[in-house]
Amino acid sequence: MTRLRTAHTPDGRRLEASHVLEAPAADAWELLVDTTRWPEWSPLVNGVESTDRRLRSGTTGRVRVSGVWLSFRITDCSDRRWAWRISGLPIAAHRVDDLEGSRCRIVFELPLHAVGSVPVCLRALERLEALLVE
Repeated sequence: MTRLRTAHTPDGRRLEASHVLEAPAADAWELLVDTTRWPEWSPLVNGVESTDRRLRSGTTGRVRVSGVWLSFRITDCSDRRWAWRISGLPIAAHRVDDLEGSRCRIVFELPLHAVGSVPVCLRALERLEALLVE
């Protein structure tokens, strides 16, 4: 089930695009924090260079989006949630909620002004599900 709503997050009021899937939360989290796997699920990221393969608070690097390299910094990475800045601007946060059984919810938290990014996030959620259930 895919859902779009506004919610209060640690970064303030955000637009949340989320999807519930049949996969353990630990597996979804590992996929989200492995920088080498970002191009597999992100429709925009087609290259990553990072100080850490597995994200942690303070990880820095750059992502290639549409052929342009942009710097990033992970501002928070805890409790199955990570947030980042690209070129100094707060972008999105990514979260995994553990649900009953072997189900989880993957959530992208977007600033309200980034409503135009929703279709990209929905496509990323579809790709994440495909990777996790194969």
